[in-house]
Amino acid sequence: MGFISEFRDFALKGNVLDLAVGVIIGGAFGTIVNSMIADVIMPVVGIAGNVDFSNAYIALSEKVTAAADAAAKAGAPFGLADAKKVGPVLAYGNFITVTINFVILAFCIFIVVKLFNTARKRMEAEKPAAAPAGPTADQKLLTEIRDLLAAGRR
Repeated sequence: MGFISEFRDFALKGNVLDLAVGVIIGGAFGTIVNSMIADVIMPVVGIAGNVDFSNAYIALSEKVTAAADAAAKAGAPFGLADAKKVGPVLAYGNFITVTINFVILAFCIFIVVKLFNTARKRMEAEKPAAAPAGPTADQKLLTEIRDLLAAGRR
């Protein structure tokens, strides 16, 4: 079997198509959950603590500290993006935001999988029980041999 025909057989298997569909659906689901986190949940968290995690950082150079002080005196905002332009910063606020997003995303995926498993169990329970299978060919042959031996003893 040539390389091209092996690849064609691999690519045309149902599992590859299922995986591709899963990746596409997962990406779309991730976009929905990220929007829910960024647009719905994080603003509520920000109101509760009046905190904007995305701009929280620690300046790692004097240039950043001086620029932040100058912006504060002028009354101008000086966020994380501005600080990164001036010098190195430790953006712990972004890490907190990404961690919260991960926990929320993992919880949402857990809920979806739990609902899917519950629905699958319910559908399997509704299916009628399969009729018991008849004896196999080996069992039929053994039954005939048993019957012949029993008849020969009489």
